Amino acid sequence: MQIEQLKPIVEAALLAASQPMTVAQLGDLFAETDEVGHEQIARALESLAADCEGRGVELKEIASGFRYQVRQEVHPWISRMWTEKPSRYSRALLETLALIAYRQPITRPEIEQIRGVVVSTNIVKTLEEREWIRVVGYRDVPGKPALFGTTRAFLDYFNLKSLDQLPPLSEIRDMEDPQMGFEQTPLPARIIKDLPIDPDEESPVGEETTEADETGTETAERTTDDAAGHEAAAANETSADAASASDETETTTTADEAAAPADVDHDAAIKHS
Repeated sequence: MQIEQLKPIVEAALLAASQPMTVAQLGDLFAETDEVGHEQIARALESLAADCEGRGVELKEIASGFRYQVRQEVHPWISRMWTEKPSRYSRALLETLALIAYRQPITRPEIEQIRGVVVSTNIVKTLEEREWIRVVGYRDVPGKPALFGTTRAFLDYFNLKSLDQLPPLSEIRDMEDPQMGFEQTPLPARIIKDLPIDPDEESPVGEETTEADETGTETAERTTDDAAGHEAAAANETSADAASASDETETTTTADEAAAPADVDHDAAIKHS
């Protein structure tokens, strides 16, 4: 069979199939009398891929085989046809998946050691339900932890033919995840006097002692000043009382002295009479 006769059949088979098809699966469509080999099917696929240049769809080879798919350039418009919104995954899930993809086979304790946090059971369950990871064995150490690796469904979802097509880790570090991307605007510093910046943070013992000493010293000074003030007020009151008593004594003495000469003069006047 000529390539030009073979192309429409292969194209129709790929469009009718619900899953990607391999060269072997496409070869099963033909009988022995058709005299179609895998080499001819591969040439037909190459020609079909070339025909997609400049179109909105492309013929892509992934891990499970060949499939027609929408080009990334027109995906933002085509995605409006689908009412179901794409799933959004947390950074913890994506980091766990990346470690499994790049360092497989890997155990859960090894992932936790690298990330520095405990891997949630829900994350592993979600990855297994999506059929992105699977248990490929068990580590020969105490406890026999399971070894995780990626699946063919993982490669299909991320449009990869093999793990060799994964981008280098250096490129991933420079990439920004659109789901996690946000602009970090530093907030102005705002420090309240006599209050710690972190209310839950405990102050060092030395600082607490110093603060207590300063508070005790300040209280003692205030007590001393108050005592001195009371003593000064009492002294002033005593001086005022003494001065008042002195004035009363002087007034009484003056009155007596003033009365005495008057009596002497009166007696003298009687004698002369």
